[in-house]
Amino acid sequence: MAICQSTAFSRKMPQPSFITKSISAPLFLAASTGHRHRAIKFLPKRQSHTIVRSAVSRSSGIESSGLVSEDTTNLLDTVKVFNLEGNGIPISDLWKDRKAVVAFARHFGCVLCRKRADYLAAKKDIMDASGVALVLIGPGSVDQAKTFFEQTKFKGEVYADPNHSSYEALKFVSGVLTTFTPKAGLKIIQSYMEGYRQDWKLSSEKDTVSRGGWQQGGIIVAGPGKTNISYIHKDKEAGDDPDIEDILKACCS
Repeated sequence: MAICQSTAFSRKMPQPSFITKSISAPLFLAASTGHRHRAIKFLPKRQSHTIVRSAVSRSSGIESSGLVSEDTTNLLDTVKVFNLEGNGIPISDLWKDRKAVVAFARHFGCVLCRKRADYLAAKKDIMDASGVALVLIGPGSVDQAKTFFEQTKFKGEVYADPNHSSYEALKFVSGVLTTFTPKAGLKIIQSYMEGYRQDWKLSSEKDTVSRGGWQQGGIIVAGPGKTNISYIHKDKEAGDDPDIEDILKACCS
């Protein structure tokens, strides 16, 4: 099946029976005080996200390889990520000899990241048919990455970025005001109704707590070639999923 003729993503049927009292907790990460069970207070959304447009597509979040700065590609060439065996590789090697959809999770315990993993994996057969790899990177340790992989049974490759270097190179946004928003809150509730759960043990580990849990991620389509990035979606806020059809179009461009 050609990527450009893919069908819309079919979400899981709602499962109201999964709703528990834990839904009243802040489902990303309480600050390092450990007060996990106070109610979410939604704050105004920060309007600091820059939408990039290009000739590749007029939709938001798209950036052609010609618009990726040389500084960014140079930085990415110095970033190392680690596979589940603990071996470090330059992140650009992930797409040096192939095209890849690379998703950057908020952190390995995030409930919305688990849903996004399924959102992408549902189209993996289409990616496979066109020789496009599916990769997920999370800010955290190799052990956290292993736990995520075991829990989610993610169909693609999983890597850890313990230094958050790739997030900094790609200038993904971070902050409380990008995490606790009304839209994100609604998506959390929907995710819980569909059966997804936050992993509080992973969310409470030192690496995540020390950074507040406010990091946002994104998705790129890159390769073949280290500097060939044909699509970038930078999450404006938690749970800001791009249109899957835009990703698949970038895969066949």
